[in-house]
Amino acid sequence: MAEETERLFPADWQDAARYASPYSFMRLPLSRDLDRADVVVVGVPFDLGVNMRPGARFGPRGIRNGSFQVRAYPMQAEDLWGPFRTLRVVDYGDLDLVNAYIDTAVQQIEEAITPIFLGGVVPIVLGGDHTITLPVLRACAKRHGMVSLVHFDAHPDYWPPPSAERPYHHGTVFHIAAQEGLIDLEHSVQVGIRGSISAMVVHDARRAGFDLITADEFFELGVRETLARIRARARGPVYVSLDIDSADPAYAPGTGTPEVAGLSSRELVQLVRGLAGMEIVGCDVVEVSPPWDSSEITCLLAANLVYEFLNVLAATREGQR
Repeated sequence: MAEETERLFPADWQDAARYASPYSFMRLPLSRDLDRADVVVVGVPFDLGVNMRPGARFGPRGIRNGSFQVRAYPMQAEDLWGPFRTLRVVDYGDLDLVNAYIDTAVQQIEEAITPIFLGGVVPIVLGGDHTITLPVLRACAKRHGMVSLVHFDAHPDYWPPPSAERPYHHGTVFHIAAQEGLIDLEHSVQVGIRGSISAMVVHDARRAGFDLITADEFFELGVRETLARIRARARGPVYVSLDIDSADPAYAPGTGTPEVAGLSSRELVQLVRGLAGMEIVGCDVVEVSPPWDSSEITCLLAANLVYEFLNVLAATREGQR
């Protein structure tokens, strides 16, 4: 850990107007010096993999805008700097991508994220559509090998690629990841699955090994029992992928493939908080599409979920000590 004088903290919200703050998550320092970071927030402005509504390329900017109202200290703690007293966190900025070519962009994402994992730093990735999770998992494997997946989503994203020449879109992510040995399906969980689109592949995902909890099953189980199943299932290094469409459109309209009868914002926050203590080596919040948002409520929810991930990572670090 760095000495106290070397700590990097978010800028104090009283020093300048929040709407005039630097373009960074929670006004965190902008840096790519991995020697000064335990966690980096990194944007991946990419949405060539969507099959419905575009706009997730603006997700990283929208989530950062949504973070202007998020303070450093959580309600549950007396420490006024919350996770930042335990973790050194910087905003890594956005990756530079060639957005016209999906194969090139996927390769660029993997290459750019790899040094973060190899440096022993935990990335919190701001999407972008869900396609980006595949190259992030490829980068993750270079440090951690096969990981357990905890996946919040309205869709399993387990469709087989349409062809060998066109493998990538935001619905093939975990099918390809499983084929490549990036995720351990026997120790992975999907939560919130619903809708007529998902019905096509739910049985395939379950047969492959996922513990798949539909939205209807979640409402029967509740937060506590769902977390118990997650914690009983996931083992070793864990990657958490949170698609904002896991939330009901009433709480997150700004997404590409909304599905009704989803999770509430409170339930999502409680589920993320319940992951404290798990060996989380990386996470993402994807499919935020600001052009489809209403009063920025989707961006605000996504920003708060990123903050909850920071709290979870800090709590795990404190527990390890």
